[in-house]
Amino acid sequence: MNETTLQSLREALNHSPGNTPLRLLLAETLLTMNRLEDAEIEFSTILKYEHNSKAQLGIATIYYKRSNYSACNVILEEMIDSGNRDTDVFLLYAKGLIKENAFAKAINIYQMAQEINPNISDEELDSALKVKGSSNPIETEEEIDPRFLQKPSINFSDIGGMETVKKEIELKIIKPLLKPELYKSFGKKLGGGILLYGPPGCGKTFIAKATAGQVNSKFINVGLSDILDMWMGNSEKNLHNIFELARQNKPCVLFIDEIDALGASRSDMKQSSARHLINQLLQELDGIDQSNEGVLVIGATNTPWNLDPALRRPGRFDRIIFVSPPDLKSRESILKLKLRNKPTGLIDFEGIAKKTDNYSGADIDAIIDIAIEIKIEESYEDDIAKPIETKDILNAIKKHKASTLDWFATAKNFALFANDSGLYDDILTYLKIKK
Repeated sequence: MNETTLQSLREALNHSPGNTPLRLLLAETLLTMNRLEDAEIEFSTILKYEHNSKAQLGIATIYYKRSNYSACNVILEEMIDSGNRDTDVFLLYAKGLIKENAFAKAINIYQMAQEINPNISDEELDSALKVKGSSNPIETEEEIDPRFLQKPSINFSDIGGMETVKKEIELKIIKPLLKPELYKSFGKKLGGGILLYGPPGCGKTFIAKATAGQVNSKFINVGLSDILDMWMGNSEKNLHNIFELARQNKPCVLFIDEIDALGASRSDMKQSSARHLINQLLQELDGIDQSNEGVLVIGATNTPWNLDPALRRPGRFDRIIFVSPPDLKSRESILKLKLRNKPTGLIDFEGIAKKTDNYSGADIDAIIDIAIEIKIEESYEDDIAKPIETKDILNAIKKHKASTLDWFATAKNFALFANDSGLYDDILTYLKIKK
């Protein structure tokens, strides 16, 4: 549609400003042309005077296109909760949930859309949620992708700082595996579950891999995409087969990242398929059919408050460990590691580390990348690599703030007002807040 046609629609609206179908046509046309600001004005005008589901969907689509997925999902969830049966609403909501890593819920929403219209299909969702004609879940060690079964070459000596975390893991896992007979004489089983929680980018995966290296065990690293599947029952089958692989390779550390997406509170689940997956996870952790002795399950989450309380019962994730942003010593070590083998001048590592309080390991990666980009640009003229100086990294710090601050803003509320069991005391300690 060209500008002349748009102008004609606007002129028609001037003569009939209350004509909702006409204004909706204009708004949707502007949205199609990716003129988001103009489209938002027209959709908002409609919503000022009446409740209109198409205008609501239009606003949500604009938020999605702007990558404001949280605002998009709030609108769409309210629409679905109020009884809206438009499959376009469900499909956009599923896509928005994927962007926020809520894969299990995205599967539920996509399945609900297919219940409304069995012929519906979306290529983007099919790809993201592993829809396929038949499943091919993990069956044997020979069939598994090599990345699943590893023998880590790193151990605790490769981790700077994190002494409290290492001590907790050593007490719960490493010592029992090194002296199994002593622990068995006291009736203590080998293995169990540990839940690592904290802000993103602070090394939860690295500490899990180092734990496996510390006890010379095999390591299985799985993410949501390795487990979740659209077809009913396949997610549970994939999860079971991953646990079976761990049991066949004892001693073994099984690491499940973003476990909150698998083990979200069942009270929040409206669809039975999500409940089935959580129940399967609980059953695997309990080792009902086969013993989990010699299998250490490490789960990682950024949002422990979303987990089903049943996961924290004895025998499951009964040890919950806070993984904080790296301390001063750790930040200094990370800086030296990241700058190794790169052209550098004199670097005040300690001074820079002091300027990066609350920075995660991922944040430090980001500021190093920014500093490198600055030096590459400066090196274009004479084609000679100019060394990175302290001032370059300090300038990069000004451009990239600590990403953990938003997480702590949320975590602080849970630690202060939803902490009856003392689960989040470590957060208060880190923030230097007295109970």
